[in-house]
Parts: sequence; C-alpha cells; structure tokens
Amino acid sequence: MIEFDKIHLVWRQGAGTRRVSVGILEKISDGKHVFKYDADVAELQKTDGFTLYTEFQDIHKQYNGNVAEIFGQRLTKSDRPDVNTFYNFWEVDKDKTEDKFYLLGKTQGLVTTDNFEFLAEYKLIPNLHFLTDIASLTVNDPRLAKGTIQVGDILRFELEPTNPKDKYAVKVYKGDLFVGYIKKYHCKVFHETGADKLSLTVKAIDQNGYIKRLFVKVAS
Repeated sequence: MIEFDKIHLVWRQGAGTRRVSVGILEKISDGKHVFKYDADVAELQKTDGFTLYTEFQDIHKQYNGNVAEIFGQRLTKSDRPDVNTFYNFWEVDKDKTEDKFYLLGKTQGLVTTDNFEFLAEYKLIPNLHFLTDIASLTVNDPRLAKGTIQVGDILRFELEPTNPKDKYAVKVYKGDLFVGYIKKYHCKVFHETGADKLSLTVKAIDQNGYIKRLFVKVAS
C-alpha cells in the first residue's frame, strides 16, 4: 500500500500568512504523474500577488510527462555527504530515494528561495510514519517559551470540525497546553477510521527565546 498518491502544491506570501493550495501533483501510475493548477489561481494572482511556478505558466493546462522530475529539481542532491542525515530526519524509506514524487511528499520540497511547499495527503496504512511541522506557532498569544516542549515529548490531538477555515483542522496539545495545528492537508489522515491510534512525538525544535518551529513525527 502507498502512503499517498496526491500532493498539494501550497503557497503563502510569507511566514505567518495563510497557506493556500495552488495546484495538485498526482500519481496516476508508476512513473506517470500529472499537475494542474487550482481553479482560483487567477484570482490569487490578482489579490495576493501569487506568481506561477516558473516551468508551469499555463493555469488552464494539465501537465503530463516529467512533471515530478521538474519539481524534483528542488530536492536535496543525492550525492551530498549529508544526504542520509536528511533522509533520516524526514522519515524517508531508503528504498525509494530515486522516486522524486515520493521525496517531494515526504520532505515537503522546501527551499529558501520561494514560498512553495509540497503537502501530501497521507493515507492511514499500517506502519505509516511521516514528519510534519506544527502550524500556527507564531500566532500563539503568548508564544511558547523556549523549553516548554522537549524533543521526545508525546503530544495529543483533537479534531476541530467546526473550524471555519478548515473542516479537517486538528489541534495539538501538550497535556492541556495548546501548541498549534497539524499542517494543512497533513491533517486529513487524522479523520480516517482508526486514526485515533495515531501518535505524535516531537522530533526537532527550532527555538531561541521562544519556539519558532516544531517538527513532529506522526506514526500509526
């Protein structure tokens, strides 16, 4: 069974702003993928200053062929000496490191030169495990102080179906302390039957006077 066959291309203006899906990269069969922009991209260009992905300039076209390879150009190079550390951090299956679609979904395709993210819609399969970073940390009031959360801490989650912005919203807590939300689209798997058994374990923290980023391992 595969962990995911659909990845949302997500964009935001900058840190602290809302994430919006601007397109979907989908696996049709082994080695075959398609990409298409969402219907409201034209409006987003007008209102939010969204700029199309360089290699995909037609908002009405469904792109076929080597789309995963094109997006895969943003991935960490496999010949880097620290690539195994990178794979271990992102919970990458070492047997799938040649699969660009898989790597984009597992690592979110993050680079420092743009505001795109690749967020997979995970499926609840046996031995599922993936890494996600908690959303809304920067809007907490007060913000979470350094040391509030430690690597290895077990967190808990609650569904929030009445959330006006996302009916799939999932809130994350340490005990009774509200931490933030499961990242958009990563949260959908928490609504599947049996998802109450999913575990959340803190894997890495970026902090100075307060917690800036919090990476959590999700596992079935």
